[in-house]
Amino acid sequence: MNKTIGLIVLVVAIGIGWYISRPHSTEENSAVMQDAGESMTREDVPHDGVMVDDADSVMESDAMHTGSYEAYSPEKLGGAENGDVVLFFRAGWCPTCQAVDADIRAHLDDIPSDLTILDVNYDDSDDLKRKYGVVYQHTFVQVDAAGNMLKKWSGSPTLAALVGQVE
Repeated sequence: MNKTIGLIVLVVAIGIGWYISRPHSTEENSAVMQDAGESMTREDVPHDGVMVDDADSVMESDAMHTGSYEAYSPEKLGGAENGDVVLFFRAGWCPTCQAVDADIRAHLDDIPSDLTILDVNYDDSDDLKRKYGVVYQHTFVQVDAAGNMLKKWSGSPTLAALVGQVE
């Protein structure tokens, strides 16, 4: 009888510990998700915005240039030579990913000029997930120009939180 009670207490304690330690949604995330509306596709990811056809447009001052949020391609890792590159493993079906995506898009002008955020489709990137040990969506990986992982984290609910994690 005492073993049964002890086992029940242990299971309840583990359950409470799990509940307390898991990330909780915030009202901010809920509001962002409601504002996001329909899920955006990878094709919706904006590019850097620099026009290469017009020489005057290319010559932006560094003060006016903001960082970028764009679709992943291996060539873009080279941007880490002159700044920071963060891979955002997101899934279109993931509510927290949608919230972060919407927040980043709402604050594109706030991305630091030396930061490139690359949108990685979680469902279609098995090789990258394996390389960086990504086991669930809403994971961020900071990499160097050679593609080596510098840092990995998850749970940043906003662009500001993401930027705060970059080393």
